[in-house]
Amino acid sequence: MSNKHKSGFVNIIGKPNVGKSTLMNALVGEKLSIITSKAQTTRHRIMGILNGEDFQIVYSDTPGILDPKYKLHDSMMEFVNSAFTDADVILFVVDITEQTTVDEKHLKKVIDSKVPVLLLINKVDLSSQEKLEEQVDYWKNKIKNAEVIPVSAKGKFNVKYIFDRILDLIPENPPYFPKDQLTDKSERFFVAETIREKILLYYQKEIPYSSQVVIDTFVDEKNIVKIRAEIIVERESQKAIIIGHQGKALKKTGTEARKAIERFVNKKVFLELFVKVDKDWRNNEKRLRTYGY
Repeated sequence: MSNKHKSGFVNIIGKPNVGKSTLMNALVGEKLSIITSKAQTTRHRIMGILNGEDFQIVYSDTPGILDPKYKLHDSMMEFVNSAFTDADVILFVVDITEQTTVDEKHLKKVIDSKVPVLLLINKVDLSSQEKLEEQVDYWKNKIKNAEVIPVSAKGKFNVKYIFDRILDLIPENPPYFPKDQLTDKSERFFVAETIREKILLYYQKEIPYSSQVVIDTFVDEKNIVKIRAEIIVERESQKAIIIGHQGKALKKTGTEARKAIERFVNKKVFLELFVKVDKDWRNNEKRLRTYGY
């Protein structure tokens, strides 16, 4: 083993719903990014830190590249753009089951990148060998500076190979973060993300995308964690849908979120959920700053 220490920022970039969050969770070995079948699940840049005796890899899961329709989307794209500036290695993820079109502006940033690019064709377990070969050829011609690697983040196919390549590519540096640190986000952040994940899973259409979760109180006592959280929506009609008939929908969301949070904090949880209307918050810069965007 080398006595030199390697550390680097490895930033995961791609369109919505290509499996970036599943990939980061597989690489880190922990569930840090929420995963649903809906697009635009990730709204922030979330770091997951993997430590070894002589290395530290700082992974970043970024929001999916999209055409902004709200000021919220503009903020999400700022997180993506920042991921190009401090990367030591870029993991550019595409989905073999979807069309290969990618926003040209961001594609050019990948092509012009001065750091190594690993282009990961994800979900290969859902496709044929013929389709895979076609996609490999396409991307090798499209981004000539990239190493193209077929992967299945869900099945963990080639995840070990990606880790080995990253370890080869990151520079010699001392660790950027304490060796016992897993992420740059707080427990409160992950509690809010867990509740938002349940909203993404249990509600349809525009409701999940109009929702934001704010943790009002987080009290960690000896045998229990007491949490009070607000679900923010844009309209009264959305509030009614979140609550549901006789409060049943909100109760289900709260129950499932509480169970997941208990697994995360490894302790009993008392969770109170409230629903509040904040009109058009996704287009209000002041409100977006308040919510951490």
